[in-house]
Amino acid sequence: MNASPAYGLWGLAAVNAAVFIIFAFSFAKPQSSRDWRSFGAFSAFIVALFAEMYGFPLTIFFLSGWLQRRYPSLDILSHDAGHLWATMLGLRGNPHFGVLHMLSSAFIIAGFLLLSAAWRVLYEAQRRHRLATTGPYSYVRQDGTRPARRPRGVGRTVQRGRDQAADHDHRKRVLRFGAATLATP
Repeated sequence: MNASPAYGLWGLAAVNAAVFIIFAFSFAKPQSSRDWRSFGAFSAFIVALFAEMYGFPLTIFFLSGWLQRRYPSLDILSHDAGHLWATMLGLRGNPHFGVLHMLSSAFIIAGFLLLSAAWRVLYEAQRRHRLATTGPYSYVRQDGTRPARRPRGVGRTVQRGRDQAADHDHRKRVLRFGAATLATP
């Protein structure tokens, strides 16, 4: 295995952060103090991201004393040390092909599929100026709560009645507006 350090590459972290921040600045061009605050928050996130990725992960920093006592032969600057669950559970071999890595990859793929399904429902609902209540949104609302479950069919008649009443009110308003417009010389 390659013995070159995976962390402590502060120059690479600084260059990457600078490239991303300058790229974002070329599009954002902050004007007001609110814009600068938002851009500052974004820049702080980018710096923290690359400091974790190439510099030194905060989790390993906080656990470094315990890790060195518990696993004295562990090189905390190696890439494999970043796979803490594999290290702490004593899993041997390449952590990228371990059960935990495969399981986390499956969860990430499932998340992308859920996002894709929700995006279609949300797009259609937005296009029709309605609330998204089908697909994933039939199980979880956007505020994180679960909608009350009711037996199938219950409420559909009521909703149909509400839609018809709203349509009837809309027609009456249009007719009144049209009559007022025609009556005006």
